Amino acid sequence: MNIQFKIDVSSGLTKSPKTLPSKYFYDEIGDKLFVKIMNLPEYYLTRAEYEIFDTKSEDIIRKLKINPSDTIDLIELGAGDGKKTKTFLKVLLEKKYNFKYVPIDISIHALKALETSCKMEFSNLDIEIKQGEYFGVLEDVKTNKSQKIIMFLGSNLGNLEDEAAQDFLTKLSNALQVGDKIILGLDCIKPEEIVLPAYNDSQGVTKAFNLNLLHRINKELHADFDVSNFDHVPEYDEKTGIAKSFLVSKKEQKVSFNRDQTYYKFSKGEKIQTETSRKYNDRILQTLLRNTNLVQISKISDSNNYFNSYILERV
Repeated sequence: MNIQFKIDVSSGLTKSPKTLPSKYFYDEIGDKLFVKIMNLPEYYLTRAEYEIFDTKSEDIIRKLKINPSDTIDLIELGAGDGKKTKTFLKVLLEKKYNFKYVPIDISIHALKALETSCKMEFSNLDIEIKQGEYFGVLEDVKTNKSQKIIMFLGSNLGNLEDEAAQDFLTKLSNALQVGDKIILGLDCIKPEEIVLPAYNDSQGVTKAFNLNLLHRINKELHADFDVSNFDHVPEYDEKTGIAKSFLVSKKEQKVSFNRDQTYYKFSKGEKIQTETSRKYNDRILQTLLRNTNLVQISKISDSNNYFNSYILERV
């Protein structure tokens, strides 16, 4: 049993309101469901960011101000299936840039699949996979004295509350050397009719992804959640730009772990928050960068202005 998993789940379910950490979405089933989500018609985020890399990778390279002769570590935080990144890797390899690709992800399943596909598609790619969480890899980044480009795509920063996001960017800034760059992909604040369907698709894949967290808890922590007694409910406030996903209890019920004497009670309609997906504008980003040594040197948008790729530099 993953002891930290149990500690985090127990801690979240004793809070008021209840929470479950989104990082535990990504078991083998969760990985596959998220790949499906990224290809859903309602899930605009992946298409918008993919368009940026598919059509503007050379522009990104110019704005990074790197030379083919430079030796670079290209470190991606939360790499996932790497679909967007591969378009960027292809251009770097064609232009004969000297770099090593270091994808980092919490899911070893996703990393191994990415490594296999990259080796099939790019025979000359230098790749080194690393399993870990964002905060956990900062020490590795700090001790790495190579010139670095950090890729933090998919608006993954938005899964952190603003205070935690600011803390992360400050720590990342402190771990980088002067001249290191970041490609930061952030989803833009948009109307509810665009955003909300991305978290509540017509095929029910997002619902299955959210509910799979309870299946995982049952399987790995020997809990007795009746998953059919919970529903998936997303919310979005376009004024703040914050989307949240919840599991909502359909009835009054209680859940135990390992059939022990520890019970977690749920009232009818009670919510468990499983995810935050913050949307951004320039003002919000600048607020988060206030206590860092990171400066924005460029911003590249997709054709619909749904998504921005910010290029930051450590000064």
